[in-house]
Amino acid sequence: MAIKISNLALAPDTDPYDKKRLANLLRLSPEQIHSVHIMKRSIDARRKPNIRVMYTLLVHLSEAEQAVVKRLQLPHVSYIQPAPFLPLVSGTQVLPSRPVVVGTGPAGLFCAYFLAQHGYRPIVLERGEAVEQRSRSVQSFWAAGKLNPQSNVQFGEGGAGTFSDGKLTTRIHDPLCGHVLEIFHRHGAPKEILYESKPHIGTDVLKSVVRNMRNAILSWGGEVHFGHQLTDIHTGSSGLDGISVNGQPHSCRLLVLAIGHSARDTFHMLLKRGATMQPKSFAIGARIEHPQELINAAQYGDAALAGLLKNATYHLTYHQGERSCYSFCMCPGGSVVASASEDGMLVTNGMSEYARDRENANSALVVSVTPEDFPSSSPLAGIAFQQHWERLAFQVGGGNYHAPIQRVEDFLQKRPSSDLGRVVPSYLPGVTPADLDTCLPPYVTETMRGALRSFDRKLKGFALPDALLTGVETRTSSPVRLLRGEDFQAVDIPGLYPAGEGSGYAGGIVSAAVDGLKIARKIISTYAPMD
Repeated sequence: MAIKISNLALAPDTDPYDKKRLANLLRLSPEQIHSVHIMKRSIDARRKPNIRVMYTLLVHLSEAEQAVVKRLQLPHVSYIQPAPFLPLVSGTQVLPSRPVVVGTGPAGLFCAYFLAQHGYRPIVLERGEAVEQRSRSVQSFWAAGKLNPQSNVQFGEGGAGTFSDGKLTTRIHDPLCGHVLEIFHRHGAPKEILYESKPHIGTDVLKSVVRNMRNAILSWGGEVHFGHQLTDIHTGSSGLDGISVNGQPHSCRLLVLAIGHSARDTFHMLLKRGATMQPKSFAIGARIEHPQELINAAQYGDAALAGLLKNATYHLTYHQGERSCYSFCMCPGGSVVASASEDGMLVTNGMSEYARDRENANSALVVSVTPEDFPSSSPLAGIAFQQHWERLAFQVGGGNYHAPIQRVEDFLQKRPSSDLGRVVPSYLPGVTPADLDTCLPPYVTETMRGALRSFDRKLKGFALPDALLTGVETRTSSPVRLLRGEDFQAVDIPGLYPAGEGSGYAGGIVSAAVDGLKIARKIISTYAPMD
């Protein structure tokens, strides 16, 4: 039980825990306030540079809170009681074998975590490496262009989100979102993710959180096997009848498929085995990179405010006919990173550490594409579409994982870049000045040009001549959806549970984790725990 104070606007340098100020608002003495907790925090930059930080606070008193609220009769002060906890009741059916979870991205990790916590002893299979070894493989790729196709930015413990900004924002409104954040915090994420309007962990902190969750799974009787790739599934008259791992058959009757959006070989295998899937829309484009100081000045009206408010972010959208262009996965104070998972193909992504304190800001600048744009009507046509542009980018960059890069001024003038200006690219292992029209569809680059001019009017300096466009970004979401029913099982293969972003049911860390939790809860409510 507590008093909730909503829409409390404070200057950036004001302490929200100041009991004297809160006591004055509640017409109490400071001694009557027992504790103060932040429930939500956001930034209101509409009247820059007069920036305000908006708070929702929970205040616990040493006397009856309800009587205080009734006496005050203020619209922004209310009395709340916590929602009653409804325990999850296990089912009674006997599991034919231990559940197997494939993939340790958010969907697989949270599914396995919840199953293990409730006594179901899952077996977790991950084709890539544990996060410690995976980090070394990724660093080797960035330093020297030596790609490990089985363990890279896309594959390995933690999934693609491990080498990202670790954003925990989501558009879904599910009570399990709060549970996801609590689990992250319990295993090492900072407390602020529980109340920030735009929470993030950062790649450096996320690595330790993922490792801590793995250790929890092991402590509860689960198993985690790295270097173990699902290579086949076997079906019988009643559904899933077994799997092959690294080419070797294994018993399995319940399989959670959380393979991520880049497991192209697995998608091909599933199609051959009769899994029903369909192509889905996603977006492609490039990474745009600006000086972070420019973004701070545009968003706050005074770049110096970043010292109090942290580096600024943005989200921009533009429509041109039936196409839309938008910023995606914006990484303040971050880096553009090489994210290929196949030889001879080039992919970019963005990454920030928790501090977000590097010189440049970057974001994907991507344009929506639909199955009508793909080369065929195959369920996997979106994969072929991605691969075509990734191969071209690899070739244009020089065939050595150097990325094609173009100054914004040159891009708008439709001329190749021959050199770069004052913005220093962060992409490793290197860049090649180029013409992005040679490795992106014309309808994508034309829409990007319209978006750049529009965004420059919304965010001053966005079309900075020396800002950089690094190509190509193609892995914004899965190009495939595996169809499943209300019971979360594949429509034609009972016992197979497609999960998360790779299967087409999520779009980010939190929504993927929620999907994994929902599948775990369904399994728990159906089956009894393992002996």
